[in-house]
Amino acid sequence: MVRTPTAAAVAAALTVAALGLAPTQARAETTAPAAAAVTAAASSPELRFHDIPGSGGITLKGNVVTPADAVPGRTYPLIVLPSSWGMPQIEYIAQAKKLADTGYVVVSYTSRGFWLSGGQVEVAGPPDVADVSAVIDWALAHTPADAGRIGVAGVSYGAGISLLASAHDARIKAVVALSGWADITESIYSGRTQHVQAAALLGAAGYLTGRPSPELRQVLADFAGSRLDREQQLIDWGRQRSASEQIDRINANGAALMLGNAWGDTIFPPNQYGSFYEKLTGPKRLEFRPGDHATAEGTGLFGLPNDTWTNAHRWFDRYLKGERNGVDTEAPVQIKSRSSEGYEGYPSWKAVGAAATEKLPLSDTEHVFTGIDSGADGGIVLLSSALDQFVKAPPAAAVPLLPRAFAAVWQSGRYDTEQRIRGTARLHTTVTPTRSDGTFIAYLYDVGPLGIGKLVTNAPYTFHGRTPNQPFGVDLDLFSTAYDVPEGHRLALVIDTVDPLYIEHNPLGAGLTFTSPRTDPSYVTVPLREK
Repeated sequence: MVRTPTAAAVAAALTVAALGLAPTQARAETTAPAAAAVTAAASSPELRFHDIPGSGGITLKGNVVTPADAVPGRTYPLIVLPSSWGMPQIEYIAQAKKLADTGYVVVSYTSRGFWLSGGQVEVAGPPDVADVSAVIDWALAHTPADAGRIGVAGVSYGAGISLLASAHDARIKAVVALSGWADITESIYSGRTQHVQAAALLGAAGYLTGRPSPELRQVLADFAGSRLDREQQLIDWGRQRSASEQIDRINANGAALMLGNAWGDTIFPPNQYGSFYEKLTGPKRLEFRPGDHATAEGTGLFGLPNDTWTNAHRWFDRYLKGERNGVDTEAPVQIKSRSSEGYEGYPSWKAVGAAATEKLPLSDTEHVFTGIDSGADGGIVLLSSALDQFVKAPPAAAVPLLPRAFAAVWQSGRYDTEQRIRGTARLHTTVTPTRSDGTFIAYLYDVGPLGIGKLVTNAPYTFHGRTPNQPFGVDLDLFSTAYDVPEGHRLALVIDTVDPLYIEHNPLGAGLTFTSPRTDPSYVTVPLREK
């Protein structure tokens, strides 16, 4: 049923008008003197706003865009677009128009619990996954959609829901998941450390634009309150919402999956996407670009030229229309360095950085006092990596001036040639804590001749229940990246214990000692592209 006009509908109509779409209602009211406008509208895809039945009896607010040349009796490939976290149904209208222009029926909807859609925010729980199937059912009954050619796509929250839906609905033949997650626990609780800025941003947006479920309210409270007694419940909650836990069902259904993310995504870091990609057995593609959360594909949501969305369209054209456009014959892993132009193709995620590896020894013993920010940090959620993307200004630190009482520092020699870092750097070290609990953050910097270090990558690590003054080994994957270290620069590994991005668990007066035992030396391995 077409919705009764509301303030939201008026806003949506204004938005689509600005993007060149003319809703059907507006066309019906066009008068004779506007003949030219009628002609233009007639060649545009048809947009209608609808109330769509979701799972469990709720109503989802959605819209449908159909091809301008749609004729009775003919069916078209269907693409379903669940909205991002906190975003209304008009989010994808620019892309929906482009898709409809090339012969798709596109259904977008506001995810349950947000804005005017019914239900509560379940964070991609079973009701959200069931909503995708319900929307597909509705589209097949009310639009000229082809039941044999169905795709699902989304950005961020919509990406996570799309991946999960591909595990539960075998009708889905193609998926494009941009800036999403495959493992939600690894995304916001990596290294057993709460990513507090990311969680706070998501929580605030959820409360402002939606109706969080009681379960979500409890999860947010337990997460922010560092409830270790609830840790396993939090992990189990995350597993239910992680496509990585349903890889067998996804592979069995066989949908063609395209994954895209940014190197500096401060909400869903890239490592978990790469690991998930390697386990897929069907048609697949992985793209990594510079930027932060959703910035790589963000301009495409405004209808501007965008590589990510261009490839998304090519992906759907290949796997829903059968077009031989070459997207399946290109190297399936496509990455772009943060500090250079152009794309690099690889046969697999494991092949990225596999050509060469440099091992930087961490031979000196370093002791740091905890609880004081040394000045080394990972930046600000959504902002810092976006600055890196657009103006090549990642978080920086004056490495020689970092206070050694609160920061451990190891540096390489100066490089005679450019070092092209690709993939996942790994830290191996031995830590001796003075208390049973603690947190540290490892940073890898590109240090120039003046000692200014530009952040290459970082990752947090938290431990609980360790015996004080007893050493233990740590293996920590830093967040994957692609970065070119200029000739004449050096790399520096910095470890401190406070970062605004993360919750730290260092008791007052605690200290950490980092050593390199003869029988188990400490080091950082840095993956490099072959020169």
